[in-house]
Amino acid sequence: MYFDITSILWLTAFAVVIFYWIHAVRSKEIAVKAAEKHCEFMQVQFLDQTVFLKKLNFKRYGDGRLGFMREYYFEFTVSGEDRYFGRVFMLGNRVESVNLDPHRIH
Repeated sequence: MYFDITSILWLTAFAVVIFYWIHAVRSKEIAVKAAEKHCEFMQVQFLDQTVFLKKLNFKRYGDGRLGFMREYYFEFTVSGEDRYFGRVFMLGNRVESVNLDPHRIH
């Protein structure tokens, strides 16, 4: 079988896209679990199907390696009437922090 440089470049690009997609899906699953767990701890209701990627940047790990810094947003409620936003910050597949916007306590 004969491969020219263009075919190799297309296959490489396709492999990179597939790798990124698998990594992104895994990261979102981790973010959803972290948001659910944090909402349970804070005694607020996590609203399913509201997690979305807001920002994607590069950031260095503590040892100097470069990784993706993702910021996921999600919605939660205290009483069922008002909706508030929360954020999950991830570096690679590791949750850095989870924050909730200021909200009323009922």
